[in-house]
Amino acid sequence: MKSRITAFILVILALARTDNTNAQYINDINPELLKEQWKAKWITCPGISGIEYGVYLFRKNLTINTEYKKFIVHVSADNRYKLYVNNRYVGNGPARGDFMKWYFETVDLGPYLKKGENVIAAEVWNFADDRPMAQFTYQTRFIMQGNSPMENVANSDSTWMVLKDTAYSPLRIDINQYYVVGPGEKFICENHPWGWKNNKYRANGWFHAKEAEPGKPIGCYHEYGEPSPLTLYPRDIPAMETKMQRFKAVRRSDIPQIPPSFLQGENILTIPANSKVKILFDQSFLTTAYPVLHLSMGKKSVIKLTYAESLVDDKLEKGNRNEVENKKIIGNYDIIISAGMADQIYQTLWWRTFRYIEMEVETQDESLAIQDFYSISTGYPFLEKASFKCDDTSFTKIWDAGWRTQRLCAGETFFDCPYYEQLQYVGDSRIQALVSSSVSGDTRLMRNAISAFRNSCLPFGLTQSRYPSTGVQIIPTFSLVWVTMVYDYWMMCNDKVFVRSMIPAIMDVLNWFESKVDSSQMAGNLEWWNFVDWVNHKNWVAGSPPGAKDGYSSIINLQFVYTIQKASELLKAFGMEKQAACYLELAEHIKRAVYKSCYDSQKGLIADTPDKNSFSQHANLFAVLTNTCPKESQKKLIENILSDNDIAQCTLYFRYYLAEAVMQAGLADMYTKMLDPWNQMLDLGLTTFAETPDPTRSDCHAWSASPVYHFLSLICGIKPNEPGFNTVRVEPHLGHLNWVEASMPHRLGMIKVSLKKDGHKHLTGKIVLPENLTGLFSWNGEDKPLKGGINIIRI
Repeated sequence: MKSRITAFILVILALARTDNTNAQYINDINPELLKEQWKAKWITCPGISGIEYGVYLFRKNLTINTEYKKFIVHVSADNRYKLYVNNRYVGNGPARGDFMKWYFETVDLGPYLKKGENVIAAEVWNFADDRPMAQFTYQTRFIMQGNSPMENVANSDSTWMVLKDTAYSPLRIDINQYYVVGPGEKFICENHPWGWKNNKYRANGWFHAKEAEPGKPIGCYHEYGEPSPLTLYPRDIPAMETKMQRFKAVRRSDIPQIPPSFLQGENILTIPANSKVKILFDQSFLTTAYPVLHLSMGKKSVIKLTYAESLVDDKLEKGNRNEVENKKIIGNYDIIISAGMADQIYQTLWWRTFRYIEMEVETQDESLAIQDFYSISTGYPFLEKASFKCDDTSFTKIWDAGWRTQRLCAGETFFDCPYYEQLQYVGDSRIQALVSSSVSGDTRLMRNAISAFRNSCLPFGLTQSRYPSTGVQIIPTFSLVWVTMVYDYWMMCNDKVFVRSMIPAIMDVLNWFESKVDSSQMAGNLEWWNFVDWVNHKNWVAGSPPGAKDGYSSIINLQFVYTIQKASELLKAFGMEKQAACYLELAEHIKRAVYKSCYDSQKGLIADTPDKNSFSQHANLFAVLTNTCPKESQKKLIENILSDNDIAQCTLYFRYYLAEAVMQAGLADMYTKMLDPWNQMLDLGLTTFAETPDPTRSDCHAWSASPVYHFLSLICGIKPNEPGFNTVRVEPHLGHLNWVEASMPHRLGMIKVSLKKDGHKHLTGKIVLPENLTGLFSWNGEDKPLKGGINIIRI
């Protein structure tokens, strides 16, 4: 039995595996296919409107008389597809975009083809009205275009066959939370055409695909200026990585003593006929993954899989995430109904987010054999190239949980959270981009996000707060964050052409805010939702600070100034000194007006509004970051807001900006003592960092992963010293730590830092830079030039 199951696992791994070396062949794209109409047609299933829910199976038989080292094709679909050749999984897509930027994948089918009969198969689905909010859709369709005349034999047209898979139907999820990631799945095994991806399968009862218009790429001439419904654009990020993973434990079960060998795929679990059982599986950490269930027998048995980040008690409180006693599961779910056959393999169309999965099984007159149950993790293929070590072991735990948080909040876009929304918000994305680029050196998703938000711009000048998204949401403060995100990219990447292309949209954002500045020299009444932070304090409403609705919020005005200051640096670099000077003059007017009308001399703080009825860390940290508060007063101001618990406190999201202000004020050595919120989450059993302190909706929100960035940029002090990261500045702040060892990727190689304190005023160690990188080392007011190679530090 063990050998049979092992052989089965090898087959499943072949089906589930994504070979990232085969993920994208962008450099191999035939240039003509980026500017000329494709020979391939969009195809669909006859007899459907194309806007209803449905899962459709497409097949193309190919007879190959030779072996191909490469067989390049370009693939896309609406909504999504999974692609197979000869029953082997190739990949999925398309990466999420919008109608004017509908991505296609470029893949090599050569390794999957063989001499003789072959079949290319695609599973295409349209979730229609139940689709994720991040998913645009025009009409159910699929397209495949060969890269050259040789590969054109695979082009999608009416020679492809198609069948609607009636095994699937949607399960609308109602969990009393804002949940917009798409439906669950009901899968009736009896209705599925098993073996349809195999080249020996005979497609009796299938239909010839219905042809629609040809594919049209972004560079194609569009007669009368009317674009294609889906304008094709080459995917600009890599394929998502996948990896098989096993559950760590069964935490409770109606079946006594489930053997550990079952979790390892080495044994079968049999559920007796006419029984009901529940089994709670624990991954031991939060994950994003495709659950895979392998069933045999058990005709009409119903299996329900419920997914959750954590369990809750009778008061719906999460408490310690490791504890399951007297707790229940509430979450999204899938339902599978067995056909009573051997080797029924179910894998969800879209991945799920979970630490816990509860399996409920109800059998009928036949026992059910669960031959295996595991999952295939997925996400953007960030590599953890950076490292951080120190003499305080709690920092390692924060680093690990923070990087896991970042990984789970990154797929084809950045996500605010993987469980509830999977939407790319500007406020989240800025921090995620800094974390991911610093640790991995990969800035492609950052660039993709900046471009997406630019494409979301509205006629009056603001970006949308999240994109891609079919639900328009406008948070003006997030448009400001987008501008600073472009600045971050400019500092980290030598990509001037791309940055320059963002300048018109940057100026549109600044001009919108400038139009709100009145005779008071402050921006007054602001439309839309001016979210700043999830603060629970008087006069804060749904994350908006005092004055956001009624006008003259010092926080929003100073965030505008903060953005102007960064944008002006960028404008000057691109020869727009006059425009930069005008914006900086405006910023000075706003700073003076805020200080004059909002500074409370008795408290020594900037108030949230001119009426001085409320105070926050937020207003004062921006007063420091913008130098609205005189430099000689900044240390005292930071000390005041860190010790005054009566003012509105920064939550996990805005503690990124708080740390930046602490550093700006010359108090960066305090940072190592500011990590209690993250240690508290770890003490509660979280394996990722939450949206807000408990009680929290989401257990995974990458805007809370900022310590990972600050371990490198603040504690180790590794930052770009000029745009493009052409030189580096290393200005460490070890705080209570005695030593640090860290590395960080740079496009020229790895930056390595190894430092040890000897008393408060002495520092020894070395800094290793890539051969062609120079920079500056700064410590206690003393600067030292850094050269490529090894630099010995004795200060």
